[in-house]
Amino acid sequence: MLLAIDSSAGASAAVVHDAQVRASWRTDATTTHAEVLAGAVRDVMAQAGVTGAQLDAVVVGVGPGPFTGLRVGLVLAHSLAEVWGAPLHGICSLDSLARRAVAHSAAGASTDSEFLVATDARRREVYWARYRAVENLEGPQVGPAAELPELPAVGVGVSLYPEQLRLPDGAPEEAASWTADAAELGLIAEERPQLLRDPAPLYLRESDAKPPVRRKKATT
Repeated sequence: MLLAIDSSAGASAAVVHDAQVRASWRTDATTTHAEVLAGAVRDVMAQAGVTGAQLDAVVVGVGPGPFTGLRVGLVLAHSLAEVWGAPLHGICSLDSLARRAVAHSAAGASTDSEFLVATDARRREVYWARYRAVENLEGPQVGPAAELPELPAVGVGVSLYPEQLRLPDGAPEEAASWTADAAELGLIAEERPQLLRDPAPLYLRESDAKPPVRRKKATT
């Protein structure tokens, strides 16, 4: 029985058990994580009829993602795991989109087909990784869309940079706006536990926020 949380782009939470999503919630809003995520976790736990003591583990998306939003999900996951005495595992949030691409046959039927997952990194850049099926071959990294490998891509980065990125043949149009989902991360944790990692954030670059520099006192 897993509780999964992700706040790498929007925010989502889910309870997963035996390859089934028992309850899930998500929002694409990127500015309300701190206000809504804890309540959403409470609600999905209630819908699934699960208490913290019944959880086998907590799984959290470690990004990559913007500092503030990503931190909210990680802090909540660490806090809940500590309170409930549950193991805590991290998982790359981009793996969620790779799994969805394969499920929708967006990358083609052949497991030899390579594709990219690209999400919004702001500053006119994308977070990206290269996959074959659900196997991560390269990344995650951050950089301009024009500098990515010349492969088809899924994720919101495609809609942001349509001149540089293209969907795979046969992919649904909504694949150009995909973001990570906690339910998929929970399913991946069950299906491919080897992808679990340390629950530390993948920021990939320094924060825009800088500590204030103290001015030297004037001397006479």
